[in-house]
Amino acid sequence: MNRAEFAASIDHTVLGPETTWGDVCTVLDEAAAHGMNACIPPCYVAEAAADPAYDDVTLATVVGFPHGQHSTESKHDEAVNAWDDGADEIDLVINVGRLKAGEDDAVAADLAEVVAAVPVPVKVIIETALLTDEEKHRACEAAVEADADMVKTSTGFADGGAAVADVELMSEYLPVKASGGVGSYEAAMAMLEAGAERIGASSGVEIVDGYPE
Repeated sequence: MNRAEFAASIDHTVLGPETTWGDVCTVLDEAAAHGMNACIPPCYVAEAAADPAYDDVTLATVVGFPHGQHSTESKHDEAVNAWDDGADEIDLVINVGRLKAGEDDAVAADLAEVVAAVPVPVKVIIETALLTDEEKHRACEAAVEADADMVKTSTGFADGGAAVADVELMSEYLPVKASGGVGSYEAAMAMLEAGAERIGASSGVEIVDGYPE
């Protein structure tokens, strides 16, 4: 993997509750300069997509974020609105409570409604820090049943983030986005070597700058 390919595996992210348009512009500028993608709040997608300076940046945004407890109709509408605004990818939070209650069919149906609603890739965030290994398997199975494109480890809003063992487990089902606590080139490479195909991180610049010359 050369530096450009490595950079293209990074979703440079800003999703905090105090995120301003200025914060988003900083992330978008850095993504454009370093060849990364960007993951930004849905309220800023239309502005980002309308700016020709970011035409080459793949824009991801989030749906059902951060807890996944929105109604299916709300998630559907969020996703459609994001796509209409110009999002290239959707990161969708699973309903952890329903999964833990054993309502796997409901979980899969919830995800499938969103996947079917938009013609762009959907990554399902399963929030690994809150799940047992058995629940992680079931979450990934629901994502497969829903025809999702990827599974993602974490929102970054629960204790714990991406772990090598979780990436290895999840990669048995779908391509993986490792997100949460990945703050260096070495940490990102550990996730990629474990089977991840994408890295989500607020430290994208530091990660790419760590690539060996």
